[in-house]
Amino acid sequence: MSTPHTELRNNPYKVAIASMVGTAIEFYDYYIYAAAVVLVFNTQFFPKTDESAAMLLSLSTLALAFFARPIGSALFGHFGDKIGRKKTLVASLLTMGLSTVAIGLLPNYEQIGLFAPLLLCVCRVGQGLGLGGEWGGAALVATENAPEGKRAWFGTFPQLGAPIGLFMANGVFFLISSLIGHEELVNWGWRIPFVLSLILVMVGLWMRLTLHESHVYREAQQEGKTKSAPVKEVMVKHYKPIIQGTFIMAATYVLFYIMTAFVQVYSKSPVKSSEFGHPMGLGIPANTFTGFLLWGAVVFGVFVSLSGIYADKMGRRRFLLIISSAILVFGLAMPAFLTNGSPMSVMMFLVVGMALMGMTFGPMAALLPELFPTEVRYSGASLAYNFSAIVGASIATILAMKLNEHYGMLGVGIYLALNCVMTIIALWTTHETKDADLIKVK
Repeated sequence: MSTPHTELRNNPYKVAIASMVGTAIEFYDYYIYAAAVVLVFNTQFFPKTDESAAMLLSLSTLALAFFARPIGSALFGHFGDKIGRKKTLVASLLTMGLSTVAIGLLPNYEQIGLFAPLLLCVCRVGQGLGLGGEWGGAALVATENAPEGKRAWFGTFPQLGAPIGLFMANGVFFLISSLIGHEELVNWGWRIPFVLSLILVMVGLWMRLTLHESHVYREAQQEGKTKSAPVKEVMVKHYKPIIQGTFIMAATYVLFYIMTAFVQVYSKSPVKSSEFGHPMGLGIPANTFTGFLLWGAVVFGVFVSLSGIYADKMGRRRFLLIISSAILVFGLAMPAFLTNGSPMSVMMFLVVGMALMGMTFGPMAALLPELFPTEVRYSGASLAYNFSAIVGASIATILAMKLNEHYGMLGVGIYLALNCVMTIIALWTTHETKDADLIKVK
């Protein structure tokens, strides 16, 4: 005989698809910004007198979102653990969506001067707040509603939002550039992907509003386990898994932003050498690299899905230790792909890197939430995920550019390898969570 409790259980496949669609929209918003930073924002929002300075200033705005994301984690995590996952996910999607549409409507530097980059920074912070609250909630609704023994695989559905969003973001820039040309893309066409986000946000909101609250959260609520100040609770009593989770994700972030931002700048820059004699560009057309990223996004998505299957069979810890070691080796092999590289070698670098990226990123939606009890799970998983963005991604692109300038591609590879060492140490200090009961996690 069914009870009200069981009747309100979500269909796990419906939840998985809804979480995937939501994160895909959020990551689309996030990645169109990253693409625009490299392709157009240096000319649209900063003075054109010094091209190198304009590019560095444009890239530096990427970091704003990484520092805003932990604030979003704390804000949305507080409400996600206090009033539920569903309402909080709706709010995070709106925050991200409205910030993204606003970017597409901003006047540029020629029109309003310094107010243009200032407003851009405000909107970028809004994106960071939205994504800071999005990931934890999406991961939780997918894993808390997953069938027994399949948490890692169901957790890959919100993770698929990243490659889908990456594909959509680069696909729309590739299409617009092909239709109107690179010059018109830089002048006005870049605004189209940002404004189109409004339609995607409406779709995501509709899907999320049809879901019920997860039964795992409702049980904790009925038993009086919810906290009035979950962020304070998790920071005081569960700081160790926050630190572990932060460094478990470090190599993931560094690898991703080296591939999608640093290598993009390096590839499309003119063929020249730094004063230290290291190559600073390959002269590959921007649209050619965008095409490479589209293929890379497909590889990324395939290996995200595969990772969930193996993380459920082997265990999250063992699987990620193997993949992190492989990324370390890949980092040290970076000069073979990129120093004086050809378009084909750059493509191969992206394909191999995206495969490794998918395998390390996929299990995170299961592993990080499994480190925390239900009453602080949203806050804890979100904070760990987004603190790692500061450690692993906020300065990855700029630092990689400076390392390449002074030490060549080997310096960038060693930087990635050192982050892998931190990830391996963090994984080594955790316990296996594959068979953990989410309701009973202490």
